[in-house]
Amino acid sequence: MMTGRVASFLLALVLASGAVAQETTETAVVTPITAVQGDRGPVTNLPMPRYVSLKANEANVRRGPSLSHRIDWVFQRRDMPLRVVGEYGHWRRVVDREGMGGWVHYSLLSGNRTVIIDHDMLTIRQRPDDTAMEVAHLELGVIADLGECDVDWCRLRAGGYRGWAEKTALFGVAPGELRD
Repeated sequence: MMTGRVASFLLALVLASGAVAQETTETAVVTPITAVQGDRGPVTNLPMPRYVSLKANEANVRRGPSLSHRIDWVFQRRDMPLRVVGEYGHWRRVVDREGMGGWVHYSLLSGNRTVIIDHDMLTIRQRPDDTAMEVAHLELGVIADLGECDVDWCRLRAGGYRGWAEKTALFGVAPGELRD
C-alpha cells in the first residue's frame, strides 16, 4: 500500500516536471535572440536600431551572445560608433560602418555618441548653412563627438574644432534623427 502512494507521488512529480520543461521550451521558442520587437529592444526597451560607441580600446566580436562563442575579430578603435541591431541578455549585436559586426558584451559599449566622417576633407561650418564660414576640414575616418542635430546638419567636436557638418557625410547618426 505504501508502494502505491510512492508510485503515485513519483508519477505526479514526473508529470509536473514535464509540464515545467514544456513551459520552459515554449518560452525559449517565443523569445527571439536577435529580432527587434517593434521599435524597442527586447532586453533594454531602448529604441532599435540605435547608435552607441565603443568604450574600450579593444573589444572581441563574437559569433554568438556568450563567451563560449568563437571570436570572429576584434574592434580596436576606442569611441568607434556602432549600430546596435540586436539584444540578448548582456550582449548586443552591433554593426560597424562597413556592415561588419557580431556580438559584443554591453560593458564594452557606451551611450556617448560619436560619428565617423564618411567623406574625405569634410567641411565643418560655423553654422548649419552651406554659406557659413568654414571652421575646419576633417579627413575620411576621423571620429568626432556628436552634439545636436537638426534635419540635415549635426554639430561635431573633433581635434579641438567645433562646427556643423552635413548629416549625409556621417556614420553614427540616423538620417531622420533629431538631437538637442
